Amino acid sequence: MAYLMRAGALCHHRSALSKRSFGYRFLATKTYDPLRILFCGADEFSIASLKALHAEHVKRPDRISSIDVVCRPGKRVGRVPIKAVATELSLPIHEIDTFKDWAVDYSPRRLVAVSFGLFVPPRILNAAKYGGLNVHPSLLPDFRGPAPLHHTLLAGRTKTGVTLQTLHVKHFDHGVILQQTPAPGFEIPNPDTCTVPELLNIVAPKGAEILLDGIRKGLFVPPIEDAGWRASQSDEPLIHAAKIKPEDRHIDWVNWTWKDINRRNRVLGPLWSKTLAVSDPTPGNPLFQQRRVILSEMEEVDTLKGCEAFSLVPGLPFVDSAHPIDRQQGKGLYVFTRDGKLIRIHQMKVEGEQNADGVRAALKARMLSDRTFHSGAADFTPFHNPLQ
Repeated sequence: MAYLMRAGALCHHRSALSKRSFGYRFLATKTYDPLRILFCGADEFSIASLKALHAEHVKRPDRISSIDVVCRPGKRVGRVPIKAVATELSLPIHEIDTFKDWAVDYSPRRLVAVSFGLFVPPRILNAAKYGGLNVHPSLLPDFRGPAPLHHTLLAGRTKTGVTLQTLHVKHFDHGVILQQTPAPGFEIPNPDTCTVPELLNIVAPKGAEILLDGIRKGLFVPPIEDAGWRASQSDEPLIHAAKIKPEDRHIDWVNWTWKDINRRNRVLGPLWSKTLAVSDPTPGNPLFQQRRVILSEMEEVDTLKGCEAFSLVPGLPFVDSAHPIDRQQGKGLYVFTRDGKLIRIHQMKVEGEQNADGVRAALKARMLSDRTFHSGAADFTPFHNPLQ
């Protein structure tokens, strides 16, 4: 009896170790036919999963008998990183821009789509014996969409996770959740400074792990159980991770605080705005045109004495220099945000010009007026209008 109790405790201990080692709920392994995988991918996130599947294929050909790779045609050299990896691994490669009229022998295959971008049509999913799998770098249904990493950081989240789901026959990211990072998700290191590449380096191996673990357990073999928890256990609102567009980098001076601007600059890259520049400097009758301005380098600084009036109009740029402006003075180009933070624009690129020091770029583009503001110890020369 004592022996049986010790044996039972040992089994329980091993089960607990299994749970901790994978970080997921323990499930009995289901049996299935050797998989011929059709792997659809593109970027670094999918590369990690492909390498993990290939290692499993080499180690256990009875589990994964073959892997074919589907990728988008590269427009220029180096545009399809997964193709280079597939070539190094000596895997068959199929380059397609659409699944329409694609007649590969896919019927006995298991489809895996990881960061691919093309919707796998029902005719292919329904023909595959075990359907399709997808790895998503978020805790679905939160951050459904093509840019989950960007939107996770933009939302200021401090935790995230990865999800293994089936491929839905009609919609992206609406499949059955087979496995998910346990609640409440894993910590995002340094969330106030974390960038998309840094977060990618964290979620990519975790995505590969959850995919491989799900395949080893045969979670895709019917009957399939929904293992999702995020929608029911978190008070945070669900966010759609829409595709990042150029307009997402357009600064909204009226509504964005410095925290908003700084976060978007960190996550999305250099932000842009608009201003007026002189197109015809005819004396007495200047003509203006609207030009785009990319703020390539900026930082928050202490408020300058005498410039408080400019804080009343967020986005109104000014220069702390006496008129006429001396290019050698090393004075700065500044702007206030809606929450009263003073920002110095170190580097700026005006549409049609080269990237340059903020003041030099403004002078070259004829963006400064002839009017001078006198405020205490400093003279301020504004642009013709606020950045928009």
